[in-house]
Amino acid sequence: MNALYFYLFLLVHPYLALWWTSFEKAGRKPWEALVPGYNYYVAFKIGTKKPWWCLLMLFPGVHIVMWMVVNLSYIRRFGMFSWHETLQGIFFPYILMAKLKNKELVPFTNWANPKEVHERAIGDHIVLFLSFPVVGHVIATILGFFSSDKSGKKTKIKEWGDSILFALIAAGIIRTYVFEPFKIPTGSMEKTLLVGDFLFVNKLAYGPKVPVTPLSFPLVHNFIPYIDVKSYSTLETLNYTRLVGMSKVERNDVVVFNYPSGDTSVYDPRMPFGLMGHDYYGILNNEAFRLWAEGKDVQARQKSSNQEEYDAARSDIYTNQIGEFIADLEKWKSAARHSLAVDKVAMDNGQLIKHYGLIYRPVDKRENYIKRCVAVPGDQIEIINSVLYVNGKKAFVSPTQNLRYIVENVEGLTNNLPDKTFQNQMFETYQLEKDRDYGDYGYGDFRMNLTKEQVKRLRRDFPKAKFVLEIDPRYDQVIGKDSFAKYGYTASEMLSNLQTYPKDIYHGNNMTNFEKITIPAKGTTVQLNKSNIALYRRIITAYEGHKLVENKDGFFIDGKKANEYTFAMNYYWMMGDNRYNSADSRVWGFVPEDHIVGKASIVWFSNSGIEDIGVRWERVFKFIK
Repeated sequence: MNALYFYLFLLVHPYLALWWTSFEKAGRKPWEALVPGYNYYVAFKIGTKKPWWCLLMLFPGVHIVMWMVVNLSYIRRFGMFSWHETLQGIFFPYILMAKLKNKELVPFTNWANPKEVHERAIGDHIVLFLSFPVVGHVIATILGFFSSDKSGKKTKIKEWGDSILFALIAAGIIRTYVFEPFKIPTGSMEKTLLVGDFLFVNKLAYGPKVPVTPLSFPLVHNFIPYIDVKSYSTLETLNYTRLVGMSKVERNDVVVFNYPSGDTSVYDPRMPFGLMGHDYYGILNNEAFRLWAEGKDVQARQKSSNQEEYDAARSDIYTNQIGEFIADLEKWKSAARHSLAVDKVAMDNGQLIKHYGLIYRPVDKRENYIKRCVAVPGDQIEIINSVLYVNGKKAFVSPTQNLRYIVENVEGLTNNLPDKTFQNQMFETYQLEKDRDYGDYGYGDFRMNLTKEQVKRLRRDFPKAKFVLEIDPRYDQVIGKDSFAKYGYTASEMLSNLQTYPKDIYHGNNMTNFEKITIPAKGTTVQLNKSNIALYRRIITAYEGHKLVENKDGFFIDGKKANEYTFAMNYYWMMGDNRYNSADSRVWGFVPEDHIVGKASIVWFSNSGIEDIGVRWERVFKFIK
């Protein structure tokens, strides 16, 4: 339901609550209850002596909480404190409001009067519990051991109920509209940002984004920790709206955004945040191939009388029969969707896992990612042998950008030192951490993720070692070609093409070589054809909400034949500084403007999580560049 209806409800509420019949009892004029906005100012003044609280009702999400606050505080001024009156006042106050015309206003609670304190005790417990279930009472109980309630002052339950409620309201407003703490969970931005860095995201930089799902529990993102419960409700929703910011997203900014491919996720409680990876569409392609290979494997077993024949049959499948999978790709993807949604199984790290199904998330509740914005709307990008080109020129290279090198003659690097000594030397001299910055990574040879300065120093200090930049083979580009039959990809190459954006068998991109594309800008128009539709398919359908049908006689958008498309939003291209260990736009494509959260501004704390290193004091209060 659109939030507009909720705000309309708030305007109508004073009339439904018959405030004009009870305002007189509080010494106000009946007409004051009929003036929109001003009536809430008066009601808050009557109930709380804080009329400015009515301004908090302007904030989506907070407005519902403050609606409950004004109703409960208002009926309490008429002596309604019991547990059932408290619950009615919070959730459905109209029956009580209708009775107020026959009641008299009572003074604010006299905390020195035990009778008055006692009659509101259960109601105050309810408020504290709803503000912070269980934990609020634990805090109040612990503090009660060190100090007792004093006559004439609020009880601990009342104090903490009020304090926690408004601390959550204030924190929710600050977190939504000003800045938000963020922890770096993965190494995709090393060495610019390290795993264990805690930073602040400046939401004023690009303009605060009004939440799409304002009814949510503050201080958490999309689930409540430990109890695996959604932290938000889609009962109330808003359209994308961004308030005025200090600047626009600029090229090379370090940006936090909602994960574009996170509209659907595989729910696996074994994993951090309960997700089996974040890229559902990559998982879908892998699951489609698993189902096909599983069927072929059964055939191979049936036709083989011994292990040798079975091994030969399997080798033939993966060498010569992949074309069958490619030819029926859509059929297998359809089967994979059923498998993921209904059978709830998927392959993870070579193991078939029974998961808990799929999670569908609105834009503002998708996982938060952090990358560097390397291209803005209208820019043209291309990657050639790990070198990024923007508008035909080599792009900015951060001094902390990591590239992966294959190290030949490892003995020349280690110099025959014991492993522990080598680890210490790599960290103390070059700030390299084992298994994060160097190791075999399961490839069978030694590889290192290094900045430009680090590889320069290593080459100088270990002249016998050879550092060769790792490059994936480059396939022919397909943009501009008219006939898919002439693309020349092998079936294996087509299978590999499904791993990177646009996850299409005819687009031969990989992490070190990527075709030349233009980043969509709001209001620009692109001609649609078979060669480029894969690049824009998700923009048209998932991000801008149209129905796209692709027939042999052309494209149909919302039922109308279309040869072109005009973009309704700006888009961005995001890449991690740790280029070989980053799931970024090369995997899931463009980032829409409505996914932008804010600008990463400062690291306020950093903990390596490694016993020998601990807190990285040199990174505390370090500005992000």
